[in-house]
Amino acid sequence: MIKIYRLIFVLVFPILCVAQDEKLLSSYTIPTSLRENANAVVRLDDNHIEVKSYNKMVFTNKRIVTILNSSGNSKVGTAMGYDDNISIKKMEARIYNSAGDEIKKIKKNDFEDMSAVPGGTLYSDSRVKYLRYTPIDYPYTVLFETEVEYSSTGFIPGWRPIEGYFTSTENATYKISNPSGVDIKTKTNNFEAFGIEKIDEFSFKATNLSAIQSESYSPDFYNFAPLLKATLTKFEMEGVDGSNVDWKDFGKWMNEALILDTQELPADVKVEIKSLTASATSDIEKAKIVYQYMQNKTRYISVQVGIGGWKPMLASDVHRLGYGDCKGLTNYTKALLNEIGVESYYTVIHGGSDIKDIDASFSSIQGNHVILALPTDDDYIWLECTSQTVPFGFNANFTDDRAALILTPEGGKIVHTKVYTAAENLLDTNAQIVLTATGDINAHIIMNSYGTQYGHHEGIQNKPLKEQALHYKDYWNYINNLEIEAMTYKNDKDSIVFTETINLEAAKYASKTGNRLLLSPNLFNVLSAVPPRYRDRKLPFEIERGFHDRDSYTISIPEDFEVEALQEPIHLKTQFGEYESTITQTSQNSLVYNRIFTLNKGAYEKEDYEAFREFWLEIVKHDKSRIILKSKS
Repeated sequence: MIKIYRLIFVLVFPILCVAQDEKLLSSYTIPTSLRENANAVVRLDDNHIEVKSYNKMVFTNKRIVTILNSSGNSKVGTAMGYDDNISIKKMEARIYNSAGDEIKKIKKNDFEDMSAVPGGTLYSDSRVKYLRYTPIDYPYTVLFETEVEYSSTGFIPGWRPIEGYFTSTENATYKISNPSGVDIKTKTNNFEAFGIEKIDEFSFKATNLSAIQSESYSPDFYNFAPLLKATLTKFEMEGVDGSNVDWKDFGKWMNEALILDTQELPADVKVEIKSLTASATSDIEKAKIVYQYMQNKTRYISVQVGIGGWKPMLASDVHRLGYGDCKGLTNYTKALLNEIGVESYYTVIHGGSDIKDIDASFSSIQGNHVILALPTDDDYIWLECTSQTVPFGFNANFTDDRAALILTPEGGKIVHTKVYTAAENLLDTNAQIVLTATGDINAHIIMNSYGTQYGHHEGIQNKPLKEQALHYKDYWNYINNLEIEAMTYKNDKDSIVFTETINLEAAKYASKTGNRLLLSPNLFNVLSAVPPRYRDRKLPFEIERGFHDRDSYTISIPEDFEVEALQEPIHLKTQFGEYESTITQTSQNSLVYNRIFTLNKGAYEKEDYEAFREFWLEIVKHDKSRIILKSKS
């Protein structure tokens, strides 16, 4: 009887699966709750990874996704990368209309094939197959099936049960089979909050996960959304055996297997760099000379080859060719410093304007960028080696304030890069303004920027003159009839301060009403954008970087006008920051306007968002307020 039941199961189970799939192919069967706030609905995402040995694994995936509108097209997910160590065994897609009728079938050879890296890359051994499909109607559904074999096992595909904002998930599974005997490490984040079921040690299931709507100032999506990471403790990367028990072990492997044998320099380079630094009296002074030498000698270009894209070019090749990617240029700089006895550490990091940490609690292949760390008595100086212009030790806006992996001779170590405080991120604006009886203004402005604000401002000097003028017209877009008369710049890389000196004029800046002029005294730093309102905010919010603005303007008013009404002094102080503005009459025809605004870095609960918005609204109101000048005649 048991055999009969087994036979019935073997015959009936595939029929049940087909029936289930057919149900998921029609958009009519999507639950109402999964349509809310969704541009796409993942109907099924079945992931299976079989680790056959420390140097071989197979990934299979069956995915059904319904695209509800044009904003959901990016969630089709019909792409697969490959190279000499990644072999696509099966790849097929089928497209269905809203009723679930098949309208197109795409076989493996019908997929588009292209380089997996941007056009600025010199050469690469990575490619991607992807589906190019232009929908004729919405909604439509895509069934995508793949089987991929990996002979390089440094990276195990993770799992994101919710694939980003405005995407819901109906059914998703993730399973790792491990007949290899190699230990596997996994880490899950936020699974309990989303009711994700754990089937066994390496098997999970998610059902009916509603779409998450994007909200202003939200933290990184996967700080609150579910995420699974997985890695082997013993792996192979393109013929090189790797070890990953912890960060110390993993970093030691990277340093010894990927870095050390790439740092030999030609004999003449060694002589040259020692000669250039011979008179330097400190390691920092030597490092500055080497950094300037590297910047003058090289330029950045992406080169995505080597062991998994992780092994840098030979330092000798970077010197000979005059270019390299972040790995090659960082390694070249380190090799130069080695020759003069200055210690430095090759550092792996997540680079980008959004702050993202290397996960200190989970050693694995992470990061997308490489920089160099110079140890000091109690901290590090960080060198960005891909720029020909960035000052020594400046890393704001791209690699600041995040956990990074440094590779020391003893092994890997997680450290935190420089945090730029609000006080350090200063924009100091001073102006001399002359107001005419017709409301016109002439102004001489000096802006000094520091910290992150230096990074936002210094690039203007490299643009054509026409673009520079257009930049300031956009920067002060609330000033009508603006004309830029002169622009000069000073970039002090030693102090890391950028100075912009601007002369401008604007006709009828002040509004004339009868014998009165209405003047907004905050001419050059008006906060106008207001954070959006949410009746029922769902997510916490975060201010990743604080800043400090300091403004002081002297305003000369026409001799035949007098002050009729001035603003009262304003002082606002909250957990989010502080704002202060005053305007005083220093003589019969002279006013001084002072403004200070500090925004604090911080992470806050969703319940605090409305108070933050009110603070912002108050600043906007006071920044736009006006004074009244009255004609004496």
